[in-house]
Amino acid sequence: MESRSPAKFHSPVVSLFVIISIATIVSNLVFATKECVFPAIFNFGDSNSDTGGLAASLFAPTPPYGDTYFHRPAGRFSDGRLIIDFIAKNFGLPYLSAYLDSLGTNFLHGANFATAASTIRLPPSVIPQGGFSPFYLDIQYTQFREFKARTQFIRHHGGVFASLMPKQEYFHKALYTFDIGQNDLGAGFFGNLTIQQVNASVPDIVNAFSKNVKDIYDLGARSFWVHNTGPIGCLPYILANFLSAERDVYGCAKPYNEVAMYFNHKLKEAVLQLRKDFPLAAITYVDIYSVKYTLFSNPKKYGFELPLVACCGYGGKYNYSASVECGENLEANGTEIFVGSCQMPSIRVNWDGIHYTEAANKFIFDQISSGAFSEPPLPLNMACHRDSI
Repeated sequence: MESRSPAKFHSPVVSLFVIISIATIVSNLVFATKECVFPAIFNFGDSNSDTGGLAASLFAPTPPYGDTYFHRPAGRFSDGRLIIDFIAKNFGLPYLSAYLDSLGTNFLHGANFATAASTIRLPPSVIPQGGFSPFYLDIQYTQFREFKARTQFIRHHGGVFASLMPKQEYFHKALYTFDIGQNDLGAGFFGNLTIQQVNASVPDIVNAFSKNVKDIYDLGARSFWVHNTGPIGCLPYILANFLSAERDVYGCAKPYNEVAMYFNHKLKEAVLQLRKDFPLAAITYVDIYSVKYTLFSNPKKYGFELPLVACCGYGGKYNYSASVECGENLEANGTEIFVGSCQMPSIRVNWDGIHYTEAANKFIFDQISSGAFSEPPLPLNMACHRDSI
């Protein structure tokens, strides 16, 4: 018969004591760390977070864009709201207006400098001759710099528009969000570069990103929320255009996702370096890629179906064709057909071949806001803190 040593006899009690002690310490830390109060949000990015920039400057999405939530086109390349909309709502702030949509706009609680088709680096060609926005990240930074100077001039001199401008302290206390980089990779893919050549361009792309973060920091920003790029190889516009690319077990184009993962690896390295360079800044790296990939690897678990097929599109295995896009008309067998939405966008992942549905965006927001996909592992409402709690 095995004898009971004192250590074995007391180990459950000791373990329970340790668990209670750890729980108490963590609880005290949580309560000691105040939730962040962000009076404003300033966003930089591409169509994943554009709330009307391209619509105000070049061309606007048409129905059925916006149908699910706004019941009309609202400058967003989705059927409804984007992740940035849910971020604003989380803090009790109004949805961000685009900087370029300046007619009668209230900028008190921030502005959105993102435009669809934007890149980090200078794009190879711009709309209308090419497929990219002229408002790449350097330009978005310049717009922000001018926005800060001009809004403060208006606010300090009073007048009817003064109350529509951010207070001076808001620029220091605001949350600065970034979701950009996908189009830099896409520019390489559709510019006939090899996978190796696109990979070789990544360090320069990431360096350009870091430069802009530093410049924005110099203008007073202190809290940064940085999204990495998603699994581009799971999007219909990649799948339909690169049919011969190797597929993974879920049907995504494996080499293109590997490029996205390499970009994310270098981006995370850059964020870690930025933290060293600017110890007063709180810079949170958010792994959007992993959250989005779960929608393709296990859609049924989360109530979704057909993740590789566009909800609003026409043609082929992926319901996507660059020649006939969502909201356009086409003629088939002498009949004009409107390229409209699928019946239930609420259970679909992809909206138009490139962008996500509101339902997918809400799912993604719910995951990232918890802090489970952040480095450091801070929830969204703690993003003003430099270290995990």
